[in-house]
Amino acid sequence: MEVYGKVHTLYRGKVKTVGNPDAERKMEQQWKTGAFKEKTDKPVFLSKEGLTGDECADKKNHGGKEKALFAYSRSHYDQWQRERGNTDIGPGGNGENVSVTNMDETTVCIGDIYTLGETTLQVSQPRRPCWKPARRHNDIDLAKKIENTGRTGWYFRVLKEGNIQAGDAFKLLERPCPEWTIAQMNEVLYHNQENIGLMESLRDCEYTPPSWVSTLDKLLAGEQVDDSKRLYGPNI
Repeated sequence: MEVYGKVHTLYRGKVKTVGNPDAERKMEQQWKTGAFKEKTDKPVFLSKEGLTGDECADKKNHGGKEKALFAYSRSHYDQWQRERGNTDIGPGGNGENVSVTNMDETTVCIGDIYTLGETTLQVSQPRRPCWKPARRHNDIDLAKKIENTGRTGWYFRVLKEGNIQAGDAFKLLERPCPEWTIAQMNEVLYHNQENIGLMESLRDCEYTPPSWVSTLDKLLAGEQVDDSKRLYGPNI
């Protein structure tokens, strides 16, 4: 089995209330999030619902079996820091469960199946960022920037439960859709909507998540898709 990357750091955390309840500026107001996770060097059990001891504040849009584990490439933070001109966003800053090395959106495909520690995982979908990273890092357009750069990260569903820990390697078992990397999916949805053939191909891929199929169907029908609630939410 080919090794595709490794878990550099494993993160988990409880839901916290942060911000100032008396703030007038929306970006400083109080909010709940499970994104402030703490790293652990110990093995953690990964069930089909997620890591033991990990929580998410918005269970409607985050977490669950199709978003059991959130992976983000550690190398992206060097780019974020260069672009932002500071180091206030670093590993763990996107609320990821696993900070991975030698693995990113250009090398991971939808439907990929990997072993990781005692588990077996399948790539379920790219992450579609919401307004919370923007508030965390005081950058109102950050979710849109994440989309535009393609540095979104991705989610896994769990096919076999077990323990994982820092240092574990992702070993590829199956790659049913080599043509659909996470990067290519992001490119089609966010930047290449005029290519009807590619949009139809992505929509018809059996591993494309239902939420993406719904959005692609609307775009192909000529409808306008307003993502402002997800991208900006209560920040504006």
